[in-house]
Amino acid sequence: MIGVFGVIALYVSVNFAYLHVLGAAGLANTVTPASSMMQQVLGDRGASLTAVAISLSSFGFLSQGMLTAPRVYFAMAADGLFFRALTWVPSRTQAPVAAIALQGILAIVIALSGRYEQILSYVTSSDFIFFGLTAGALFIFRRRQPDGLSHPVPGHPWTTALFIGACALIVLGTVVSYPLESLTGWCILASGIPAYLFWRSRRVWRSRQA
Repeated sequence: MIGVFGVIALYVSVNFAYLHVLGAAGLANTVTPASSMMQQVLGDRGASLTAVAISLSSFGFLSQGMLTAPRVYFAMAADGLFFRALTWVPSRTQAPVAAIALQGILAIVIALSGRYEQILSYVTSSDFIFFGLTAGALFIFRRRQPDGLSHPVPGHPWTTALFIGACALIVLGTVVSYPLESLTGWCILASGIPAYLFWRSRRVWRSRQA
């Protein structure tokens, strides 16, 4: 909770600073608000330092994506729901090299597929659906275990409902602002359904053959 409130305070403070320095019109006319603000406050040096800080932050986020996403492919392959080759783990590195290579290839393809705002809209319109569904699962778990000891959430059900509502508003705002990109993201997401059914049927067939 301290971490969550800390992030909220940080985001609100940063946005307050943007509005205070740039104003609503200035904020609307820039795609790099942090650099623009520091340009006005500290000049070119401030803008450059801010750009470096944002780059480092982006690399940190990309690093966690590179560490987590390939292991999803690895787990799917281990369960018989993806290419078996993705379970390859060299004894020297003990890392899912094949899955990491696939993640790199997919990242390159996505990066070359459009502008940053388009790619972000692909992800946002889908990600926040699942964020909301994840929170919604708490209602099911709480119904199964009314004591709430297994899934403690401060302020539930009000905080959970507020989070689900916020996710819904973000998805709605993304759809209204970027309808084509949102539809593209949903089509990419929906393509996983036939892929899953195909791999599951293969797994069932192999288990019967065994």
